[in-house]
Amino acid sequence: MNFIRKITGSYSEKDEEFFILMKNILGYKPKNIAFYQEAFTHSSLRKTNEQGFPLNYERLEFLGDAILGSVIANYLYKKLPTADEGTLTQMRSKIVSREHLNELGRDLALKKFVDGSASNQTFGDNIYGNLFEAFIGAIHLDKGYSFCEKFIYRNVIEPYVDLERLVGKISSYKSFLIEWCQKNKKKIKYQIYEDTGNDVIKHFSVKLSIDDQLLAKGRATSKKKAEEIASKRAYYKLRNQIEH
Repeated sequence: MNFIRKITGSYSEKDEEFFILMKNILGYKPKNIAFYQEAFTHSSLRKTNEQGFPLNYERLEFLGDAILGSVIANYLYKKLPTADEGTLTQMRSKIVSREHLNELGRDLALKKFVDGSASNQTFGDNIYGNLFEAFIGAIHLDKGYSFCEKFIYRNVIEPYVDLERLVGKISSYKSFLIEWCQKNKKKIKYQIYEDTGNDVIKHFSVKLSIDDQLLAKGRATSKKKAEEIASKRAYYKLRNQIEH
């Protein structure tokens, strides 16, 4: 009997191809390929399981986010024995930032595993990071915490985490600017409005002003992302002033 039939109870050419692709990324044979198939099922397909519940990667994304945060926290706790809680929290936020997770998902080319019938127009900016978290969740359910931890060390910590570089990295330009404005008694204001334009997906635009002076604008598919874009642009405009 085919190996995949033993695992899943069903067999198809598509299952076998997907199984091999997952094995190549993971470095081991998946026990239950269904977890990984769920990790790449987009909600726009409106699939349901045997009980009639929604079947997509969003629940696995939630689980993967928690597992990833736990592994990174444990790593930082051991590597930075003199760091206080605030420093450890900031360092973890930098490592698991949406920007970084998108980079990880992009490097693993995870988007290509999403069901081909899902529309690219529904994906949004953070599809790579979402898929990476869901993938972590699938590994945890399939092989357990220790296997998942090894995967994160091999694919996240060892190739990407440089603690010395991360110490000086700003994880949130919005938070940094707000704190800087508070310390320097400046008034900061984010003006947000919907800006659909000709795009299929709804976009938001942000105008960022400090002391009633318009400094920067940002546009993205979420308010948070648009604010961060505007904040980053404002930071570089004010960089000389901030650093002196």
